[in-house]
Amino acid sequence: MKKVFFCSTALFLLGLAPNTLLAQASWAPSKNVEFIVPAGTGGGADQMARFIQGVVTKHKLMEQPLVIINKSGGAGAEGFLDVKGSRPDGHKIIITLSNLFTTPLATGVPFNWKDLTPVSMLALDEFVLWVNAEAPYKTTAELTKAIKEGDNGKFKLGGTGSKQEDQIINVAIEKATSKKITYIPFKGGGDVAVQLVGKHIDLTVNNPIEAVAHWKGGSLRALCVFDTAPMPYPKKITPTQSWKDVPTCKSQGLDVEYLMLRGIFMPPKATPAQVAYFENLFKKVRETPDWNVFMETGAFKDTFMTGNAFQEWLLKAEVEHYRLMKDAGFLSK
Repeated sequence: MKKVFFCSTALFLLGLAPNTLLAQASWAPSKNVEFIVPAGTGGGADQMARFIQGVVTKHKLMEQPLVIINKSGGAGAEGFLDVKGSRPDGHKIIITLSNLFTTPLATGVPFNWKDLTPVSMLALDEFVLWVNAEAPYKTTAELTKAIKEGDNGKFKLGGTGSKQEDQIINVAIEKATSKKITYIPFKGGGDVAVQLVGKHIDLTVNNPIEAVAHWKGGSLRALCVFDTAPMPYPKKITPTQSWKDVPTCKSQGLDVEYLMLRGIFMPPKATPAQVAYFENLFKKVRETPDWNVFMETGAFKDTFMTGNAFQEWLLKAEVEHYRLMKDAGFLSK
């Protein structure tokens, strides 16, 4: 079995304790809050950050503006090091994906998630196996059969960055098919989807939100989702398919699973009052109707954690990503 991610079953919604609410009430931002995205524009993290910015503005959830800043250099290391080195004044937050774990392991950059202050898990993001709608592969089995019967390196998989989540899945598919797949890195998930639409690559493992517009427009075909169960959203995206209609990769003979973090962190030594403010802010964001629409459109696994539960999840995810990166040969020398 080639499972490539551990997902804790202890996922549950945490409320805010009275003392946390009192702490939150004692602090609020007094100037613009920088919202760092350690990835390029158009990808899943960037889209979620900009969605949150829009909801906060629309519903007047903050008195001060949220300002999006993309810092994608070094597979996100630029963003992580910026936040790590920032003063704990409460005016900077960062949205993280699983490069929180993979980037320091792959590059040796002096950073670990424990250098930051965890705030909350907003959701877990799915990965879907995509091909161009005009490709001859109608099912996962047809694609994997073609990969197995083709020459090493014949098929090109486009992904975001090098030695990150997309390439981890690429390696897992290689192991499942016993064939080399040429991995081509791009700056962001939006670029990856466009490259597949243009037939410059043969397949991708884009997050749903990164490819949904092209799927809806008839340019891409969704073959399977890298999760233990189908996505729970029955609303039709294309004339014939909903997210729920996309089978799991494992059920189609490709035994690979992977989920990605969408979480919020602050600089080191952020105060309990600052953390409580942003916990409460994101709780309010999640209570808006906009959030439910966003979760369904992007087919997210709607999972929220704060406090000890989030820290325990992070510890387990760190161990699992070390194993994955070691198995893939991606650890820095």
